[in-house]
Amino acid sequence: MTQASTAHAEFDRRTQPYRRELLAHCYRMLGSLDDAEDLVQETYLRAWRAFEGFEGRSSIRTWLYQIATNACLSALRHHSRRVLPSGLGAPTVDPSGTVAVDLEMQWLGPLPDALVTDESDDPASVVAARDSLRLALIACLQQLSGKQRAVLLLRDILDFSAGEVAEVLGTTTAAVKSSLQRARARLDQLGAIDANSPTEPEQRALLDAYMSAFQNADAAAIERLLHRDAVLEMPPATTWFAGKRTCVGYLATQVLGTPGDWLMLPTTANGQPAAVAYRRETGGGYRAFGLAVLTTTDRAIARIAVFGGANLVTACGFAATM
Repeated sequence: MTQASTAHAEFDRRTQPYRRELLAHCYRMLGSLDDAEDLVQETYLRAWRAFEGFEGRSSIRTWLYQIATNACLSALRHHSRRVLPSGLGAPTVDPSGTVAVDLEMQWLGPLPDALVTDESDDPASVVAARDSLRLALIACLQQLSGKQRAVLLLRDILDFSAGEVAEVLGTTTAAVKSSLQRARARLDQLGAIDANSPTEPEQRALLDAYMSAFQNADAAAIERLLHRDAVLEMPPATTWFAGKRTCVGYLATQVLGTPGDWLMLPTTANGQPAAVAYRRETGGGYRAFGLAVLTTTDRAIARIAVFGGANLVTACGFAATM
């Protein structure tokens, strides 16, 4: 084995165990799976170039987070914050009207759990990771400045000390504490913390019922599942719906079609129950359509966020066609 290949093997051995958690971190910072994957690649490229000079004054994990966080902060200087349709304005009151689409908007996207968690992971760590990836929280994080976002994530999600965060960001401990206080206050103001999360069996029961109703084109069943204040949003559509009857009105008249038009399979994304969706093609067979991420109470579906793209289906571990 050559010296170069030995160095590569040592680099991979020491850095690869952190790839999944770095992807989750970059996603929390950026709100986009594609951007996060690009920045993780950039992080590993920068780390490899600097690996020979790594002196071990901090842990390899801290060093990687320093590279990744600063790469994200650089990226954020060139991009506006990512949003969901419900963050842009009022919902439409006409479920039969034209749905407006904006392909230029910087939309918040989902993160399939399969990309950042593994069956062999510690269950408590998996739960913590999922809680920190909820769509509502990621949307709220977009309201913070890049520096506040980084401080909050490093301190409250990743449990770095204030001194370690200061080292990562090249600032002082006092500045970290001040930024953290402002970030926490802003998240509290935005209502980002939800202390009443339903249990996993409750979530799965609602997901199963939702998939069954959708596949059977049963609008009445969907109406029974939705919370009275339910929200339906579908980026890149700027149009979104609020209220059970409006949401069902749109689904019934413009989406559901006839029984068998849709095929759905259960998964998880952003630590939430989700369904990969396939649409039936002319002549038979199903082609991947996208991903629906549900936010639930213990008894009802409070929000449905639908994201189009076959790439999201395959990222969840499913085939592009069925």
